[in-house]
Amino acid sequence: MRHLMRAHNPLLRLTDREHEVLALMAQGRSNTAIAQRLVVAGKTVESHNASIFSKLGLHEAPDDHRRVLAVLAALRGA
Repeated sequence: MRHLMRAHNPLLRLTDREHEVLALMAQGRSNTAIAQRLVVAGKTVESHNASIFSKLGLHEAPDDHRRVLAVLAALRGA
């Protein structure tokens, strides 16, 4: 059952830390600000971002801003 829920709601695939990063993204924080808030390196935030984008199926595209799309997915509950 849990597997089915994850398949329908990709937000359930995110780790607790990825949810924290996404919440800070939704507050309009930069990677630098997120890193400072979570007391991690900037590269770590970049890794979390990449994982969030991947888990939410947000692939790089010239016309899309993945940070905005990720926040919208969170607001919609994916």
